[in-house]
Amino acid sequence: MQIVKAIDYYHMSRMAANIISAQVIIKPNCVLGLATGSTPIGTYDQLIRWYDKGDLDFSQVTSINLDEYKGLSPENDQSYRYFMNEHLFKHINIKPENTYVPDGLEPDSEKACASYNEIIRRAGGIDLQLLGLGHNGHIGFNEPGTEFEKETHCVKLAKSTIDANSRFFASMDEVPKQAYTMGIKTIMQAKKIVVVVSGASKAEIVKEAFFGPCTPRVPASVLQLHNNVTLVGDEEALALIP
Repeated sequence: MQIVKAIDYYHMSRMAANIISAQVIIKPNCVLGLATGSTPIGTYDQLIRWYDKGDLDFSQVTSINLDEYKGLSPENDQSYRYFMNEHLFKHINIKPENTYVPDGLEPDSEKACASYNEIIRRAGGIDLQLLGLGHNGHIGFNEPGTEFEKETHCVKLAKSTIDANSRFFASMDEVPKQAYTMGIKTIMQAKKIVVVVSGASKAEIVKEAFFGPCTPRVPASVLQLHNNVTLVGDEEALALIP
């Protein structure tokens, strides 16, 4: 594992964007696995700035997102499709038909998951997977206890995740309780993985995930077994690394 220690959130975002932009330049038709959440926003902002300068071309890129809430439409401003459109897709020249997010409106979980697995296989797998890190060690919506061999699946969200997401909804009743997520097996099949972490609140889980035992109790700990992982974090997030 490679560790990139940034000074602050802005520097962390720039370092992560450097890695992603290098992937796009080296392989213009690459497959990017993308993540949502507050941490990657700065990374996407930097990629947009470089695109606006003419330094990047996303016209041949395929993107495959990690997850989506079950029950939310793409037009819902809390859906992950909406998030990606607002924070990246509509600001660059990636083709809409080459951007994939699980279908949150598909009520048949087995059908939705099988369809997404087929999309990933048809794309030839993921060249670079961007990940955030949840406070309980989840990656995507793979909560503690998730089997490492799973592909795309429907997950019942942990209470801690529901509580963390509640700030984005008008009431707790509106917070989705389930989501479709790329499984750990699929994530681990990505050729390259970049994990972005920021802030003192992530320091303990960073230490546990990357320097503790590999266990389903901490889903991100499985990344220790991947042969090409880069952890990009600011000084606060990496403060407890041995």
